[in-house]
Amino acid sequence: MLYYTGIDVSLEASHLCVVDEAGVVVKEAKIASEPDALVAWFSTLGLAVKRIGLEAGPLSQWLYAGLRTAGLDVLLLETRHVRDAFRSMPVKTDRKDARGIAQLMRLGWYRQVHCKSEDAQDTRTLLAARKVLQSKWHALEMSLRGLLRGYGLKVGETTRKTFEPRVRGLAAGVPGLAEVADALLKARAVVFDQFRVLEARVILRARKDERAGLLMTVPGVGPVIALTFVSGIDDPGRFRSSRTVGAHFGLTQRKYQSGETDITGRISKCGDQEVRTALYEAANVILTRPVKGSRLKSWAARVAQRSGMKKAKVALARKLSAVMHRMLVDGTCFDHALAAA
Repeated sequence: MLYYTGIDVSLEASHLCVVDEAGVVVKEAKIASEPDALVAWFSTLGLAVKRIGLEAGPLSQWLYAGLRTAGLDVLLLETRHVRDAFRSMPVKTDRKDARGIAQLMRLGWYRQVHCKSEDAQDTRTLLAARKVLQSKWHALEMSLRGLLRGYGLKVGETTRKTFEPRVRGLAAGVPGLAEVADALLKARAVVFDQFRVLEARVILRARKDERAGLLMTVPGVGPVIALTFVSGIDDPGRFRSSRTVGAHFGLTQRKYQSGETDITGRISKCGDQEVRTALYEAANVILTRPVKGSRLKSWAARVAQRSGMKKAKVALARKLSAVMHRMLVDGTCFDHALAAA
């Protein structure tokens, strides 16, 4: 008899449930969320486990790699799909979630998630850290503007170099405000210095990555967008068609049809948000900046005349996802004629 296992992962401990082919619970346990502890538990189980289900989450990729290395047949499950399957449960606990995942594995009613490679994970970590520093740097500037505005002092338009002397000059005439502004300006300078360090690492990684180099031949695609797309795709071969890439990253419209009802909604916004944002930014650059001889821009401009600029940007982002994926598969540089076709 074959058995199926569901694992509900938490920070300290994970709940495990094993069911047989008939759906009867055979064994349950609560094990530390460590690959070695889970592998040791399965080695002493003494049952022929056909599939192990693991819901995608912060710790899932680490646990997945450890279980895979031990030779266990483990699958990562799509979080939204699992959540919708459990929506009818009146009582939700970690133990019941593990039971539910085991039943999904038994029935085959699950959607598998791709586990990113180590190189893709390193790239995504670098990009995420860069984004954190960028957001903190911007937040400090906005905080300074807000504090000065409370005293009737308006910073106005500045550049990166003129912001600090402008703030210091305005704060000098208010008792107590100069010390506060000085502390925030020093913090801003430190954050910006570290941001530049990570920015240099991003540019260096993009130059060394051949796939990112190919994508940067696309108008509007720089090092950040190229690396974001490469890390999001990871393995181009996992997509059967380039047309499905846009749907994978939530750039296609929702559809609801039942009886006489037929509704076409907005884009689904499922999948990797960072990749979706990067594609939209590239589309925005193509449509709003001078790009000579671009048939993609001409095509998107015609869409904008019919449906508006926002929909045109989304449509162009969706087309870019297919074009860039095909470039990764074929290993070719950007071609205006092929992209427009």
